[in-house]
Amino acid sequence: MAFQAGGPHAQDRGLEAAAYAYAEMTRAPKSAVWSKPQGKGEPIVLEKHWRVVPRGVSLIIGCHTFPTWNSYPGQFASLATGNTVIVKPHPGAILPLALTVAVARAVLEEQGYPADVVLLAADRAEAPITAALVMHPAVRIVDYTGSNAFGAWVRANAGDAEVYTEEAGVNSIVIAATDDFNGMCANIAFSLSLYSGQMCTSPQNIYVPRGGIDTNEGHKSFEEVAGGIAAAVDGLLGDPARAAGVCGAIANPTTLARVEAARGLGRIMRDSQPLAGLDGARSATPLIIAVDGASGEGQNEERFGPISFVIAVESGGEGIAKASALARQKGAITAALYATDETVIEEAVDAFASAGVNLSVNLTGNIFVNQSAAFSDFHVTGGNPAGNASLTDTAFVANRFRLAMWRRPKTGK
Repeated sequence: MAFQAGGPHAQDRGLEAAAYAYAEMTRAPKSAVWSKPQGKGEPIVLEKHWRVVPRGVSLIIGCHTFPTWNSYPGQFASLATGNTVIVKPHPGAILPLALTVAVARAVLEEQGYPADVVLLAADRAEAPITAALVMHPAVRIVDYTGSNAFGAWVRANAGDAEVYTEEAGVNSIVIAATDDFNGMCANIAFSLSLYSGQMCTSPQNIYVPRGGIDTNEGHKSFEEVAGGIAAAVDGLLGDPARAAGVCGAIANPTTLARVEAARGLGRIMRDSQPLAGLDGARSATPLIIAVDGASGEGQNEERFGPISFVIAVESGGEGIAKASALARQKGAITAALYATDETVIEEAVDAFASAGVNLSVNLTGNIFVNQSAAFSDFHVTGGNPAGNASLTDTAFVANRFRLAMWRRPKTGK
């Protein structure tokens, strides 16, 4: 996983951040002539000059699963605005960022700059250094991707540093109706299976009316909807080679323990199993659990990995209300809706926008709720506990530098 989505997709995100940084740095002119009339006297005329001043040392804290895709925006934004960078990779995914730093240092030297503008600060899980780096007074910018627990610690202990975080949340799908039942099930199945649910955008909670939904195949009961999704997962992963390519390996052993614990949280609609033919690797296919939204609580916490809940609710409207409320409370990066009534769609757009969640509606085919495209999608909104920053908007780059002015009376022509 550490290298997947780590090539052009990650570089696109880095280039996007650099473009936003350039736009902000050039928003003010480098120089200007200012004139103030003085009645019958000569006007006051000053020449003014502005200089971009970097904040200082920028610390990039990488994550385990997508170290380049999540780290390049902060790294490139800080470098583009003149800050030196310390890249601190996750101890379980050092190589991708180590290669990045090696290339960056070589390019800096080629251009006549000190290679130490970019440094690598690798550590081991048993001897962590992240906390010491975060609290160092020289660090003026922190970009963090990871858990809510450590993210809260970073925000509380980074002192005067500017902190940008992408943390975690509970992503939801609400199914109110569909005009393409098979396409919907196939799309959701792929989203649940991709990277074995180890994406920050992976859906976890699927809200379905307990009385069922209207579809192009007639009315489908709650059981038929949940069963359709489970069957679509089985169909997708039926070929071992394709299953390995879609699901990949499990990055952290604790994810497997989380899957085991989740089995007791409801009625198993589809059990998780290791991938066939990958006996030497950690792997797990999606676990799908049915629960009642009126009584179940296990679904109200993020359960990172291939774990999802099909939750019975009274209506699509209640599903929208529950999902958006949970996003406000626990955070969410993505949401999806399947509906045929424009009124329901508008209700969902309003609810998820208010909760700071990006919404996808009626996705079928080869576009999925997990996906986020540079120069087109804002990844995370910064509007709920899933993160305080957005990749990439003006706020992500504008506070990485300051403008300092010098001025003097203008003389001559």
